[in-house]
Amino acid sequence: METAPCPHQVIVSVADLPLAPDVLGVVADHLSFNHSVTPPGHVHALAAESLADPAVTVLTARRRGALLGIGALRRLDDEHAELKSMHTVAAARRQGVGATMVDGLLSLAAERGFRRVSLETGTMAAFAPARRLYRRCGFTVCPPFGSYTSNPWSVCMTISLGLDPAVGEA
Repeated sequence: METAPCPHQVIVSVADLPLAPDVLGVVADHLSFNHSVTPPGHVHALAAESLADPAVTVLTARRRGALLGIGALRRLDDEHAELKSMHTVAAARRQGVGATMVDGLLSLAAERGFRRVSLETGTMAAFAPARRLYRRCGFTVCPPFGSYTSNPWSVCMTISLGLDPAVGEA
């Protein structure tokens, strides 16, 4: 017997239309926030048109159809992906949306065979909630990867999706 989802449940799924107006609105808010707290030249958030890149998969978090947040997974190589464009709308913060989104992105990465997922975020106070979330989800600080550089405004973090010693391959 099938039951209807709880009306308060957050549903994370691959965006059918990553350039849909509501998604683009959240991307605009994300970029605006990043530019408001990050020195010029150090904003690494994806522009809206980058969401349509075949190497990028956008996930949305919705409750009763309302968009609560977005996140993206960008393929770096066959074993390594990057978490990008994480943003929860202001009205949905502190409700578990971010953690649900990270879980969805990590599950997608594992399904696609990635062994590691990394991210870059800011070091400023405005990014402290994001850093706490990533640490709670198992990410640890790592050296810069890809084109990121060591600088006072960025921190890179990573998580391994590799071997589970209890059962072999994850």
